[in-house]
Amino acid sequence: MVSKVRNRNLYLATLATVLGPMSFGFVLGYSSPAIPELTRISDPRLRLDADQASWFGSIVTVGAAAGGLLGGWMVEKIGRKLSLMLCSLPFVFGFTIIIAAQNVWMLYAGRLLTGLASGVTSLVVPLYISEMAHERVRGMLGSCVQLMVVFGIMGVYLAGLYLDWRWLAVCSAVPPTLLMVVMCFVPESPRFLLSKGKRREAEEALRLLRGPDAPVERECARIESAFHQQDSGFQLSDLKDPGVYKPLLIGVMLMVFQQMTGINAIMFYAEDIFRQAHIKESNLASVIVGLIQVFFTGVAALIMDRAGRKILLIISGVAMAISTTSFGVYFYLVSRVPSVGEEPHADLSWLALASMAVFITGFALGWGPIPWLVMSEIFPSKVRGVASAACVLTNWSMAFLVTKTFQDMMGLLTSAGTFWLFASMCVLNVLFTIVFVPETKGKTLEQIEATFRGTSGP
Repeated sequence: MVSKVRNRNLYLATLATVLGPMSFGFVLGYSSPAIPELTRISDPRLRLDADQASWFGSIVTVGAAAGGLLGGWMVEKIGRKLSLMLCSLPFVFGFTIIIAAQNVWMLYAGRLLTGLASGVTSLVVPLYISEMAHERVRGMLGSCVQLMVVFGIMGVYLAGLYLDWRWLAVCSAVPPTLLMVVMCFVPESPRFLLSKGKRREAEEALRLLRGPDAPVERECARIESAFHQQDSGFQLSDLKDPGVYKPLLIGVMLMVFQQMTGINAIMFYAEDIFRQAHIKESNLASVIVGLIQVFFTGVAALIMDRAGRKILLIISGVAMAISTTSFGVYFYLVSRVPSVGEEPHADLSWLALASMAVFITGFALGWGPIPWLVMSEIFPSKVRGVASAACVLTNWSMAFLVTKTFQDMMGLLTSAGTFWLFASMCVLNVLFTIVFVPETKGKTLEQIEATFRGTSGP
């Protein structure tokens, strides 16, 4: 049966949708090359002080948390395809406001709008891909979301070496513009069409995605039979159902743990770490960090459907626990050294760089892509929008908290203590994965749903 499935159109459709995550990679990475320029700019109306620079970086996460809630409503009301097409508008408008900025508030407004679009994208794209994809390649295609995010971040770092902040914003508006155009040619999610009772359109969409000879009627029937076992629409009483609350708790906790590994803090701190390690070209070093991320997220995408989600999360968590512990040791040793000469720093800088490389590799292999992938796989169709919104809101709120309180934590707990706190979180996330996270590789979305309900799926 599977041999009749042709995945070519599915790959093309995925390629179109992942322009969304690429756009949000550009948004996340934009502040890194732009902030140093905007703090030194000659125009006093646009010059950022330290506090404003911190808001310029983190206000995106506030917009994205709101975007998660908006996205959850949009995917249920107007569908996956239209939601994605519409969210390219705030991307483009946001960057346009940044390009035309006359004062700091316009910069904030632009960042807030691009953040809003990022939140919608981070919800819609994983859902859309998991609903279109065949169970044999769903892990690989779902991992492309995170792959394109890090690709976008690296792209904006690279462009930042050559372009000033305004041209960088022009450059960042290109992927979302392309997204709007190419999405016109991609079908709506077959599961969304079936949930609205549009059987004929769903079969056409599936035929386009699976090839002319694939048994699409059988797939439609299987998805429909899962729908018939559910009441339509989400009610609060559904939260008593283990088929809803179990995956919801797992999804939300994965997002909490992803941010509590300290990934944002470490990326935020990367240039300082390189400076302390006497690497002169710290912005070039950021590009190298981006390259490592892209490479290993690519590796994760290729092995996701063979290795499985659970084992990669465990390996990833262990690697990050070891590297954040050694980061803590590095900061502890550096703080012990009397600051007469800079020599001991240079001797220890290899430890910081090695910890950083291991951490980024570990994150890219598991905790980077997998929480988003699992979020798109584990929810029953009737609560998919609401539950995914809860996950996205959790992720971006945690990202905001971690980035905003990072400097204060360093003051309160010292640098070493902060990284040891991250290390203990990594140990907790490994234990959480072993005990609670189910393996979803090779199962249809309906089978995963049945696992949580405790029945056998179609």
